[in-house]
Amino acid sequence: MATIRDIAKEAGISAGAVSRILNQDESLSVSKETKERVLAIATRVGYTKPIHSAQAKKAAFTMGIVQWFSAEEELTDTYYLAARQGVEDFCGKNNIAITRLFPSDNDPAEVLKDINGLVCIGKFSDKEIRRFIQICPNTVFLDMPVDKYPITSITMDFDQAVRDALHYLEKLGHKRIAYLGGLEYVGNHEAINDYRKRQYLHYMKRHNLDSESWLVEGSFTSASGYEMMKELLKKKDRPTAVFAASDAIAFGAMRAISEAGLSIPNDISVIGFNDVEACKYTTPALTSIHAPSYDMGAHGANLVYVSSNLQIHTPLKVKIPCELMKRESCGEVKSV
Repeated sequence: MATIRDIAKEAGISAGAVSRILNQDESLSVSKETKERVLAIATRVGYTKPIHSAQAKKAAFTMGIVQWFSAEEELTDTYYLAARQGVEDFCGKNNIAITRLFPSDNDPAEVLKDINGLVCIGKFSDKEIRRFIQICPNTVFLDMPVDKYPITSITMDFDQAVRDALHYLEKLGHKRIAYLGGLEYVGNHEAINDYRKRQYLHYMKRHNLDSESWLVEGSFTSASGYEMMKELLKKKDRPTAVFAASDAIAFGAMRAISEAGLSIPNDISVIGFNDVEACKYTTPALTSIHAPSYDMGAHGANLVYVSSNLQIHTPLKVKIPCELMKRESCGEVKSV
């Protein structure tokens, strides 16, 4: 079993610092990047905090956490990392033991055999959803609406978030608004419906705006955002604004715009999604939709815990509101 010293060696910091990070010592002065790196390593190597005998007697509840993203993927897109931290922090504060299921684990039923509740973070195939519900009926799915089954799910209110972003751009005079998104698959190449894309198409149609010319999809990475934006800039009439389905995509798009000798926002306005910390430090600072994934994780863990304690079986379908964080990357249309 991995130890704190193993994590410290890989992270390149002292064992004491790792211990304080894992114990959520707020007095420790350490960068957010270092903390996230330590937590990601701890998750990947399967580190479990030792429980003393007295604590073990108190920990009467075990929470299973199923992660769609690997630890390495979490570091490139911290949306799911924050969601997992929300779950784990709730468990830590309530003396709840944790059992983790990683994407590479081959026998979910064996790994999760002793859990009292389950939080599934990310996107899953229909087959996987049925299997997790069979393993533990007291299950909550985070970031994926599960409408076919009587099970609780918590998602972001993508519809309202996208409407807010597009309405803001339209008020600034934009009509040629591009959408840069990502294609994702689960199970046996089962495509995932992106509610951001759906709402974009719906909004543009309802407002008599062209969407077919401006919709491009790749992956949820900065590299893909860069290539998608370069593709759009080859068009005779370029868009005056871009809505990116993630901040990572937006970062890549911003670089492509700058390399083309264009100005943000004078030539093209840009909006991202997630509102990661780096949005405040881009040039210009990136307007983005704040998606509180940490809170989503904490709410999910709480619902699983409460449902078990009170024997509540009625499922909930929860949507968490998002907020448009207006910064310098958006401006009024200068020319059309």
